[in-house]
Parts: sequence; C-alpha cells; structure tokens
Amino acid sequence: MKKYGFSFSWKRALGISSARQKIARKTGIPTTKSGIERKIGRLVLSIFKVSKK
Repeated sequence: MKKYGFSFSWKRALGISSARQKIARKTGIPTTKSGIERKIGRLVLSIFKVSKK
C-alpha cells in the first residue's frame, strides 16, 4: 500500500499535539517519553554530582 506524500494524524486534527506543546513550553516539563527520561536523568546526575574543588 503506497502513501502519496501525505499522512493523516488524528491527534493533530483534534489539536492534541499543539495542546501538549503549549503545556510543555509553559511548565518546562516535556511530554514525550524520551524528553521525560532525559529530564529525570539530568536531575539524578545533578543530585549525585561530585563537586570538583
């Protein structure tokens, strides 16, 4: 089955994608799985970071 250069996204059609983007921008918390994992990983590393003096 070929796709002819376009695709349909029901989430985009309902405005879910833009709503998630707006929430993420205002709160600073990403809404994607990989974004959340990156943010948590960065937080954990900063907690256990050994200060170099």
